[in-house]
Amino acid sequence: MAEYSIKINEIKNRASELSAGDRVLLSGTVYTSRDAAHKRIFELLDSGEKLPFELDGACIYFAGPTPTPEGMVIGSCGPTTSGRMDVYSPRLLDLGLAAMIGKGERNKAVCDAIVRNKAVYFCAVGGAGALCAKQIKECKEIAFKDLGCESVKRLELEDFPVIVAIDSHGGNLFK
Repeated sequence: MAEYSIKINEIKNRASELSAGDRVLLSGTVYTSRDAAHKRIFELLDSGEKLPFELDGACIYFAGPTPTPEGMVIGSCGPTTSGRMDVYSPRLLDLGLAAMIGKGERNKAVCDAIVRNKAVYFCAVGGAGALCAKQIKECKEIAFKDLGCESVKRLELEDFPVIVAIDSHGGNLFK
């Protein structure tokens, strides 16, 4: 197992270097999206409307940050269970999504889509949202404000620690 420091905009070009179990420090832009936001994103896709962010090369963090305390960039921001997004993930990967961050196993359709699209699934430490938040340097709500903590936010990460759970070659930490 190796250790890497990777800029998120380089994931698409570097995914083939990564293997399940590798430790990575991610830096750059990610977008939060959970169940309700994924549903809205799919409504936009189905109606041909513009998405709140460009999917090609993007990284989605399955998280719903808590309200931001005064003087902080963001509230607690740990990963949510990724399996709830399995119904959405293959299509997003086929449309260019390069990476996902969450916790827990993914189904076969998602694993196949990760390999097919040379993408990667990272796991962040569950139950450590306050610690994760310390690696988030900027947070801006960009879509679906009415969803509260489940709105889509653009986050700027700096050395955010993750583990490669499913790699672009089919390696799977859960198997």
